[in-house]
Amino acid sequence: MSDKQAGPKTRSAPDGGPGRAGARGSGSAGKAVGSQTLSRGLRALELVAGQPQGLAVQDVAECLGVHRTIAYRILVTLAEHHLVVKAADGRYRAGSGTVTLARGYAAGVREAALPVLRRTADELGATVALIAAEGNDAVAVAVVEPRSVDYHIGYRVGSRHPIGTGAAGLALATLRLPAPGEPAEVAQARDQGYARTFGRIEPGAHGVAVPLRTADPALHMCVNLITSREDVADGSVSVMRAVAEEISALG
Repeated sequence: MSDKQAGPKTRSAPDGGPGRAGARGSGSAGKAVGSQTLSRGLRALELVAGQPQGLAVQDVAECLGVHRTIAYRILVTLAEHHLVVKAADGRYRAGSGTVTLARGYAAGVREAALPVLRRTADELGATVALIAAEGNDAVAVAVVEPRSVDYHIGYRVGSRHPIGTGAAGLALATLRLPAPGEPAEVAQARDQGYARTFGRIEPGAHGVAVPLRTADPALHMCVNLITSREDVADGSVSVMRAVAEEISALG
């Protein structure tokens, strides 16, 4: 075949002939399907992470508006990446992979919160900390000790205790959905917006903790004050509330 004969055929492609148009259409359709699948997967993860008691496959299907089979496949894929886990009761709950994601986000909140914690610790003359939920534990991710007093109670970053115990543990428990039979202290802390305890974690220590309301509802964090002085704890509630609001806005 001569170059002259082949010319019209090679030049016709940029004009949007059927072959090329079909390829473009197929690619666009593939991207649309991929985007929809990703969107559904992320939404399913949000739903499961937001329900500590877990969700059944049918619950997820109804929330997503898809068939049960599709919801099941999405959950299985998330489970393969440890983002959700299927419990013995058949319900899906947030998996260990979400902790890794949360740590990254929590690190950002921590960095933004440090100047606020420093100011508050010096203002109140007490140790102030940022506490995050990790599984069923309350873990200190930032601790700032006061420079304005000679004596104070301190503890290390990484210190942990069970959620539901101590002021910080109670404050974190209030971020979970109310559950039948939950301790009265949790319900009280949820109603008043903060938790106040004495001697629960450390003998002789007063604790005041206020939950954060960050942009990510799945990230459970609180600010916590610990002091040996009852008057400091009593007078810190309004300040700690304001601090929680300020840090929540940063996150």
